[in-house]
Amino acid sequence: MKLYFAPMTCSLSPHIVLRELGLPFELIRVNNKTKDTADGRDFRDINPKGYVAALVLDNGEVLTEGPAIVQYLADLVPGNTLAPANGTWARTRLQELLNFITSEIHGGSAPLFNGDLPEPVKEIFRQKLFKRLDYLNRGLVNKDYLLGTFGLADAYLFTVLKWLPFFNIDIKNWTELASFMNRIEARPSVQAAIAAEEATQPV
Repeated sequence: MKLYFAPMTCSLSPHIVLRELGLPFELIRVNNKTKDTADGRDFRDINPKGYVAALVLDNGEVLTEGPAIVQYLADLVPGNTLAPANGTWARTRLQELLNFITSEIHGGSAPLFNGDLPEPVKEIFRQKLFKRLDYLNRGLVNKDYLLGTFGLADAYLFTVLKWLPFFNIDIKNWTELASFMNRIEARPSVQAAIAAEEATQPV
């Protein structure tokens, strides 16, 4: 499989999952501005949406959207602890959480990257994001991970919360989330994924 990624984007989540599962893959960097890829292609020919992540399977199929990619990967390794089995109530709860992270944390952060938005508008989005962080912080009291054991949702949440410094938001204001971030960052798979991405050459 080939994972097309860009540093400091949501593609870090499937990258972590690939390493957690021990699956073989090739890591291919994308220039988010030019859409050039490290293997000499136009990324839009791979994913017409134009954004990472994209996972190219051995049969040539392309899968996009992080929550779909990580669930597909988890299902390749039966019995792993990253995701409950398909069709179970626990899997439905995982999907609920992945959707929440997608829409409320990932999507909720996106406007803050927009340099054209006036500060009062950004503050509206910031305050809404703070409420979602409050919710997650409460949910992590007396828990190391979102659903009890490390899983797909933890890798995804870690990835998007790493953007907070770009917005001058200090995770230390949410003590449980701050501990969560330290816990996830200490995992060998996470350290290996970050180091591998940093070691790639710009396109």
